[in-house]
Amino acid sequence: MSATAQPSGAPQFDAEVYYNRYLPMGAREVHAVATVTATGAGTGTQGAAPGTRAAEVILVDTSGSMDFPGSKLKAAKDATKAAIDTLREGTLFAVVSGTGMATMVYPETEGLVPLDAHTRREAKRAVDRLRARGGTAIGQWLLLARRLLEPYPDAIRHAILLTDGKDESETAAALAAAIESCQGVFTCDCRGVGTDWVVAELRTVASGLLGSLAIVAEPHNLVADFTEMMENAMGKAVADVALRVRTPGSARVKFVKQVRPSIEDLTGRRSDTGPAMGDYPTGAWGDESRDYHVCLEVEPGDVDDPVRVALVSLVSRAADGTETELARTAVFAEWTDNEELSTKINKEVAYYTGRAEQAVLIEEGLEAHRNGDETEATAKLGRALSLAEEAGDEVTAKLIGRVVEVEPVTGTIRIKKKVSIEDAMTLDTESRVTSRTSRLRAGGTP
Repeated sequence: MSATAQPSGAPQFDAEVYYNRYLPMGAREVHAVATVTATGAGTGTQGAAPGTRAAEVILVDTSGSMDFPGSKLKAAKDATKAAIDTLREGTLFAVVSGTGMATMVYPETEGLVPLDAHTRREAKRAVDRLRARGGTAIGQWLLLARRLLEPYPDAIRHAILLTDGKDESETAAALAAAIESCQGVFTCDCRGVGTDWVVAELRTVASGLLGSLAIVAEPHNLVADFTEMMENAMGKAVADVALRVRTPGSARVKFVKQVRPSIEDLTGRRSDTGPAMGDYPTGAWGDESRDYHVCLEVEPGDVDDPVRVALVSLVSRAADGTETELARTAVFAEWTDNEELSTKINKEVAYYTGRAEQAVLIEEGLEAHRNGDETEATAKLGRALSLAEEAGDEVTAKLIGRVVEVEPVTGTIRIKKKVSIEDAMTLDTESRVTSRTSRLRAGGTP
């Protein structure tokens, strides 16, 4: 492992890797989990590294459904004002009202303004004047956020998006195109309030823009949630960071996934940056730790002859294109005819392979339940429950337990007769979240 010295006050990055080093003769796949940890960035409104510039846009759903019940719009206003109060002094910001179009709330003209006592006060007054009306076109909201944030490539650019309903005022293709156009410009944390929105739809936004997704079923919980999201955003210190994978010889990358704190497939987001070298976007970083699962396809080597099959590094890129390597670690493979060595599975790799399968099973099981296919739903959710229990993942097992029940004598699993919409949506939104308390620590490569 190596790391490049950072400016004073910037976070320091470390990387370590866990993998199945010993492979049976003829094996062609190498799986590795890289843990990257950043420390020393500072947190919240006290700021991260000195000189770190932040740009924030708050996208608030003000469609007609936000008035049913009226507590949703009131809570959204209160949450937006709490988020404004959490912004660091000098942060560039704007508030946008989202309906079938996107409209500036503050400032009135299209642009960002720096936060100070005056702009904070005026922005909160503008938020108080919001009224519910019209439809929902999330893609239009994102495109306005892009126009607001794009002029500030030197800043850590972030948006919060709140909605309570379906994206009914535009086509799915229009939303997808808007998400794609925003990639690389800003990250976006998404929240659905109530239970009338579509998890899969909002997940496309959060995943596409490297943000988090959660349900806030009760509107009164929005203030605490928005405050926490903005504190996290204010703690970011390094903006444009990529996971870089170099593969010597004939090795190639099969997939790259972030697997903690949430599961996100980054494979299709690769940008080639040199011969046998590609970058995968990770968004902005503060004080935190994340895990990435890298799968490599390699040509089998000779027995007992270690081969370096990849270099994995974290690279930051400044607005002027200057790159800084933040951390680096290597992945090796060694083919052996020793069965004891080749069948020993690294715990980190096994855990995250199971977590990825579990997430797919949950999402497919819930989709089958929505479509009335109880047999398929039971089979998939039952298998997901078994995987969670085997991994000691009590958090996910408890969430699945809100949807299925186990007959105590026979152990038969079945869908509960009455499954609340909130429980099903909570399980769906949390399906890709990896509980920190349930992680395993492997203690090195085997």
